[in-house]
Amino acid sequence: MQRVHDNYVDPVADHQLLQNAIRGMVEALDDHSTFLTADEFEDMKVSTSGAYAGIGVEVAAGKDGVSVVRRMPGSPAERAGILTGDIIVKIDGMAVDPADLDAAIARMRGPEGSRIRLAVRREGAPALLEFQIERAHLQLRSVAAELLTADVGYLRITNFTDTTAGELEQAVARLTHTHAGKLDGLVIDLRNDPGGVLDAAVQVADDFLDHGTIVSAEGRTADARFRIEAKPGDISNGARLVVLVNGGSASASEILAAALHDNHRATLIGRRTYGKGSVQTIMPLPDGQALKLTTSRYFTPAGISINGVGIVPDTVLEGVEQPPADMDSGDAATLAQRDPQVSAALQALALHAGAVAGRDHSARVR
Repeated sequence: MQRVHDNYVDPVADHQLLQNAIRGMVEALDDHSTFLTADEFEDMKVSTSGAYAGIGVEVAAGKDGVSVVRRMPGSPAERAGILTGDIIVKIDGMAVDPADLDAAIARMRGPEGSRIRLAVRREGAPALLEFQIERAHLQLRSVAAELLTADVGYLRITNFTDTTAGELEQAVARLTHTHAGKLDGLVIDLRNDPGGVLDAAVQVADDFLDHGTIVSAEGRTADARFRIEAKPGDISNGARLVVLVNGGSASASEILAAALHDNHRATLIGRRTYGKGSVQTIMPLPDGQALKLTTSRYFTPAGISINGVGIVPDTVLEGVEQPPADMDSGDAATLAQRDPQVSAALQALALHAGAVAGRDHSARVR
């Protein structure tokens, strides 16, 4: 450390060297343990709580700036007139670096009520468009829902946050009310869902299970060893379930998929899941920093570790992997017409492939 301090080409503070050393030590343990700076810890809190102050856009790196890929309904960005496809090239007069997406996102967040100036390039517009937007408190939605047919609902879970279970329960209630009775089936879409809060996945699984093990885990400390059992009560009243998964379904998504599958409650359709079979605990440190440390390995209700292996669906769909279709595309075609995997899920339900609670699973389509 002293030689680096004395001889490195640029001056570097001892504090920075120590932070880098800690990060290296922790990240060498496994792919999921890491050291979090204060800013990174705050970002993690946003992702798990689902709440932050900002303008309400989802962005991706573009050629000349950051591209708006989605606006939150009712967000400041939507009210100001920002459109999907707009390219943000300046924030408060400073050019956006497309290579540093995190910095652009951080600059768009800020105190509730504060204002931000965006310069936007829009296809067909002869010059940059200027927007003044007031930041607001936003609650990220992790669940979207709609009716696919008169008696089959669709639930897409994009990630698992502290609010996911409540959102899902409300969504099922809305779908049931819209149908004016009991739904015959539900498609739960976990494609590209990277996971999140373990307790949220457990609660969602419990929402559809009357009994059975949801997940168990083993670790070195007492808190790291647990087995969670389902409590009586099924918010869908026994509706048949099909769960869509793919290689982007990881962690909490896999816990939910395995819980429903191993308890003979749902049929899985899609591609092999990611295979993350460990649990991380967040340990706050001084100065707003934290450790995210792997503390448990979890097991499915069947007693299997999926770490590095993933879950193979009951029905594996071939062809080119495609992301879930946009639910708010404005296209006249239905979601099932725009998304072949949703269509496959509907067909499975029509063939009675979805499992009903407590019934044998031998009728699944293979």
